Amino acid sequence: MVSSPLMLRALIAAVVVGAAAPVVGTFLVQRRLALMGDGIGHVALTGVALGWLVGNAASVVPQDSLALPGAVVTAIAGSIAIELVRERGRTSGDLALALMFYGGIAGGVLLIKVAGGTNANLISYLFGSISTVSNADLAWTVGLAVVVLAVGLGLRAALFSVSHDEEFARASGLPVRVLNILVATIAALTVTVAMRVVGLLLVSALMIVPVAIAQLFARSFGRTMAVASATGIAVSVVGLSFTYWYDYPPGATIVVLAVLVYAAASVTRPLLRRGTPVHDPHPDVLDDLELNGAEGATGRGADSC
Repeated sequence: MVSSPLMLRALIAAVVVGAAAPVVGTFLVQRRLALMGDGIGHVALTGVALGWLVGNAASVVPQDSLALPGAVVTAIAGSIAIELVRERGRTSGDLALALMFYGGIAGGVLLIKVAGGTNANLISYLFGSISTVSNADLAWTVGLAVVVLAVGLGLRAALFSVSHDEEFARASGLPVRVLNILVATIAALTVTVAMRVVGLLLVSALMIVPVAIAQLFARSFGRTMAVASATGIAVSVVGLSFTYWYDYPPGATIVVLAVLVYAAASVTRPLLRRGTPVHDPHPDVLDDLELNGAEGATGRGADSC
């Protein structure tokens, strides 16, 4: 599989996407915005069609050369817009996401028709087409993934603070608005990074499901992010390898594999915890139950005297 240039490009794309997507997903889960990736994905579809339209007008060959840059610009603009709407409280977060859902996909279908294409041209972006990743697509994917990882890991403490408690972050002197927009921006970049691997309709699953798996076992934010990223890489590589031997769609296979891993982890976690001895963080200090028992015994001894 590695000897094939096509599969080698696909494998590199799967690894970088599997590593980057859960990093951003960890912040989105902390902010209770697990569906934000879906909303951005629908807006990115408009950007894909807009790239087609610009490429057609400029007579660029191939016509979809500007699809990925168009998706990046549109996704960033849409994510910042939804963050500003959420911050000002003009409409609820779920309503704003719904507007992005419907407006994004409708705009994409309309613009691709204006660009002279058909809805079939959007299928590879909706559901992923990792087997057709070109050298240019791979360069975009790796570059954007490096940016996402650099921001997500480099500013992890500040981004966690604003995602966990905005009021505390504001009282601590952190630039809350800038950090919120930064989270929205790297979420948009992650959507466009994963577009070729799992597709715009499934990208949110690769961002969120590995985080859900990690939360079953990890006890801290840092460990959750590390386990989620490792899980994302594992399911992406295994899913892609499976589709090399069997003719199945890679994006759907990766997502289904991640969901199956979550189901297995949910079943095995209670069994693993049942056999784990309870850890006492302060073995040198008597527990309340032991203290109460000792006081009761002393009291009964005094009464008997």
